[in-house]
Amino acid sequence: MNSYELHDRTAVVTGAASGMGAATAVLLAAGGARVALLARRRDRLEDLAAKIEAGGGNALAVPVDITDAASVTAVYDRVTAVYGRADLVVNAAGVMLPNPIGDGREDEWARMIDTNLTGALRVIRAFLPGLRAAAADGRPADLVNISSIGAHVTFPQYAVYSATKAALTQLSASLRTELGAETVRVTNIEPGLTDTELSGHVGNRELSAQLGAMFRAMPALSADDVADLIAYVTSRPRHVNLRQVIVLPTAQA
Repeated sequence: MNSYELHDRTAVVTGAASGMGAATAVLLAAGGARVALLARRRDRLEDLAAKIEAGGGNALAVPVDITDAASVTAVYDRVTAVYGRADLVVNAAGVMLPNPIGDGREDEWARMIDTNLTGALRVIRAFLPGLRAAAADGRPADLVNISSIGAHVTFPQYAVYSATKAALTQLSASLRTELGAETVRVTNIEPGLTDTELSGHVGNRELSAQLGAMFRAMPALSADDVADLIAYVTSRPRHVNLRQVIVLPTAQA
């Protein structure tokens, strides 16, 4: 992976226990950012923080449940007390639980909506004052939302997951109209087939087998590929906003 200049920046990365979130946290820290690691699994976060600090970086493990508003508020207080206000926020937390809509799995619907969309909104609400303050001070300020090509490409049995990602993509576009004038950058990233733990969440055997066949049929993106993109867009001059990035494996494109 490339190295990017991110010194004197404070980043918050959700979903940092694995996959794109963990890879992004490592790369941002390598670029010089102080990185707050947010996810549910404390042991994973502490291991990652130790790895980052052993490499000369600065990381803070902060367990959080983004589906709980009080938990997000407590994390904001903790991060701000240690690092000050964050000027770079990456919403990488997500869950993918595809099933036929006729199965009526309200438990899965609620989990995907509350994590992929409402959880992102909670994080944005908590850390937005820091982004605005950084921009007002003439410094870079970045909000990055990791959506999916499912936001605009239809896949059978993925209706609710895709709906949450379409909402996140639209949220990013709408927030850009609110925050762009304040020079807060909003970047929406839509990865295609990516090899992370997310595919392991699929409990439907038929759909899991379909995913497995896709991974065998083409080289997928890695979490590092997406992290490299995030570090790139957030290290551009502050007047440059890569607003919408669709990244696919070449064979899928």
